[in-house]
Amino acid sequence: MQPLLSFYPAAARERDNWILARRGPRNVVDAGIPYAFLVEDERTSAGKIVPTATVFLTSRECPWHCLMCDLWRNTTAEAVPAGATPRQIDYALDRLPAARQIKLYNSGSFFDPRAIPPGDYEAIARRVDGFERVIVESHPALVGDACLRFRNLIHGRLEVAMGLETAHAGILERLNKRMTLEMFREAARWLRKNGIDVRVFILVKPPFMLEEEAVEWAVRSLEFAFDSGATAATLIPTRGGNGAMEELAEAGEFSPPGLRTLETAFDRGILLNRGRVFADIWDAETWQVCHSCRERRVARMRTMNLEQRILEPIGCDICKDEA
Repeated sequence: MQPLLSFYPAAARERDNWILARRGPRNVVDAGIPYAFLVEDERTSAGKIVPTATVFLTSRECPWHCLMCDLWRNTTAEAVPAGATPRQIDYALDRLPAARQIKLYNSGSFFDPRAIPPGDYEAIARRVDGFERVIVESHPALVGDACLRFRNLIHGRLEVAMGLETAHAGILERLNKRMTLEMFREAARWLRKNGIDVRVFILVKPPFMLEEEAVEWAVRSLEFAFDSGATAATLIPTRGGNGAMEELAEAGEFSPPGLRTLETAFDRGILLNRGRVFADIWDAETWQVCHSCRERRVARMRTMNLEQRILEPIGCDICKDEA
């Protein structure tokens, strides 16, 4: 890891201002409509492939300003009114095919009362009554009694997804997430103690990390997540697009991971055999990689997400990215 950049503030409050100053405009969103929704297959911990709905809820921006985050683009500046979140879920479910699991992702923390009003929990629980598993996201700092209240309202199994990002303590601190590894570990263990499953998001090659370090730290982060009690982890190739990341890129402190780096980290994660490991390929069509082999390599990872076994690597005569 390189020494701290002279233009990147050392104090968290100053980092907030630095990150916010580099933002572009928010997208236009409607508090009564989720900004996206879809159904895709996912492998469960029991090895079954089940349709899983994901509803990307429109809600207030997260109070944390993480260096790499671009989710704020689809948030509101003010809290959404009471009842808006249940209506958003109705809107999505009326337009989606049947599913057995549901993810309610709100570009922040489900248990942030300024994002999801606690008074809406009962109405939300009624909407998700028929799902076997309900997955929400949260910052570790907000894990607590609100989780138990929502858990007790739903009939399916509750799972909380948390962004570990990286087990590299120095880089984690620079990401401005206001979280330590110990904080993450304690939150994950508390959730498991209370019968709530844990899913983890891990960045592949976050800012300030060299390409040659990325696979090792992705694997170490997976190990930390599983040691903390996670049953599933998603490897996310770090992307730009929020202004701050572009400035770091110009300074030589960030570039997206190579496709082979993501593939290698994914392979090694599955080899751990400690829980489900997924590769995030949702925006693969935007990746600046070889058009000759991209579709085949993305298809390989999509299949591996479902089968949780390593398939034959794919080489390419065009880009010479050897497997």
